[in-house]
Amino acid sequence: MASLTPMQGALGHRHAAHLLRRTSYRYTKTAVDAMAGQTASQALAALLQPYPLQLDQPVYYDGTSTITWVNPPGGTLPAQDFMLRPWVVSWWINEALHDPGIGHRMTFFLHQFNVVDMVSYATTHFCDYLALLRWGALGNFKKFAAKLVVDNCMLRYLNNTENSKANPNENFAREFFELFTIGKGPQIGPGDYSNYTEDDIVQAAKLLTGFRIKGQRNVIDPETMIPRGDVNFAQHDTTAKTFSAHFQGTTIQGATNALGMWTELGAFVDMIFAQPETAKNFCRRAYHYFVSRNITPEIESDIIGPLADTMIANNYEIKPVLEQLLQSQHFFDMDDSDNTDEIIGGLIKSPMELALQAISFYGLPLPDPMTQSQIYFQFYNRGVAQRMFGLANLPLFFPNDVAGYPAYYQIPDFNRQWFNASTIVARYKLPAMLLSGKLTIGGSDNQPLGIKLDIAPWIKNSGVVSDATDAYVLVQDLLQYFLPEQSDNDRFNYFYNTIFLDNLPPGDWTYEWQNYLSSGNDTEVKIPLERLINAIMYSPEYQLF
Repeated sequence: MASLTPMQGALGHRHAAHLLRRTSYRYTKTAVDAMAGQTASQALAALLQPYPLQLDQPVYYDGTSTITWVNPPGGTLPAQDFMLRPWVVSWWINEALHDPGIGHRMTFFLHQFNVVDMVSYATTHFCDYLALLRWGALGNFKKFAAKLVVDNCMLRYLNNTENSKANPNENFAREFFELFTIGKGPQIGPGDYSNYTEDDIVQAAKLLTGFRIKGQRNVIDPETMIPRGDVNFAQHDTTAKTFSAHFQGTTIQGATNALGMWTELGAFVDMIFAQPETAKNFCRRAYHYFVSRNITPEIESDIIGPLADTMIANNYEIKPVLEQLLQSQHFFDMDDSDNTDEIIGGLIKSPMELALQAISFYGLPLPDPMTQSQIYFQFYNRGVAQRMFGLANLPLFFPNDVAGYPAYYQIPDFNRQWFNASTIVARYKLPAMLLSGKLTIGGSDNQPLGIKLDIAPWIKNSGVVSDATDAYVLVQDLLQYFLPEQSDNDRFNYFYNTIFLDNLPPGDWTYEWQNYLSSGNDTEVKIPLERLINAIMYSPEYQLF
């Protein structure tokens, strides 16, 4: 029986590493070791906190002038809009690498099913959208959904700014039901999708007429303090809107003035969020994202249902749901007799987990956007965004379509889509890029990456390896942090004897390491260390988390 009963006692190394890998892009030895001595509740108390940003907004540098903000005081943009976009992506990745909590993971969670892309509107409007995602990530999902309706990017991306009483546009209304909130459900009749009908979409489109973008960003939401769109009552359908039996035949009276449009919107959101299926749909998405792609009837009954009850009881606050799920026996695979068969190591890393958790674990010095702007751009845009993400089929903030990124929604493969013939080269080139400090894919082999992993000094100074003179201990310590599960003897001996020692006596390694410590010359120790790092990061186990 799947169980949401909280796991008791100290996490230990294995469970601490699992929790951190699933909740944060910043995966470090220090964090794993600290969590190992904590309970799941104590670890989550820190993970579920919003941490301050390194920079409140992106910066831009054109190579000829001083660094400027993408959204500077006074509103004068520093460049043509398309030139700003990669700086925003770079900024977000840099912030994700510095975030010790779940904040950026949750921001991306909301983005991947409440999608807009970076070209939907101006870059500054997209920054407002990112700010709204951050505001909602650990907040109230119902409030977030209501505010998403009048996000300037969303209004334009799904055409609701063109939705008028004379010519209703159903695009946004359809996606608000299907993607953002309640979900379709199985089709049970012509135009009937279990949770809503085609006529419900027609009624919702009428209700949503007259909401308009504010390109000047001069209308500020009083709760979030983020620029948003506004209403144009002259374009609003003022008739009553009656919904189907899926919504208990609810009738929402038409507005008689601009203020009444907000009342209508509130009633519409209340109606959708009064349906238990809205909470269940959110919880299924969270389960797929954090736990497993497989939702069996048992999971639906024992995990999704109770999580949805928790969400409803807390008026759609997100944190109580995450607290219940992420400290449960089920999340740690401790609710049946085999605690190694389902959850831990059961998901394929997206390009973000694969790249960012490696970069953070190695503790590589990250370029400063204010003082190393060219290196910063080279690393984050050309290195991470274009090669580590883009060539691995994650075009960050440029999703394939309105449904988002297929690996998060496309049944039955889900995250298996991260690992296929078109993505494997980019995934396998990650250690080569880090160890060489070069862009080793994409036709730019001689260009610098912007950071470089010097493996021998890292082994010596990072503290990950407790005794580097002992080859057995060195391999054991690295595998403990790199792989989600302990290797069996045959697998361990493959990394230890075949890869690292190259079937030579372990005393040879001890001699070469001691020689490196005394001489500072890493020529002989670098070869087996790089061979080992490549083999671990190529391994099927490393692709999982």
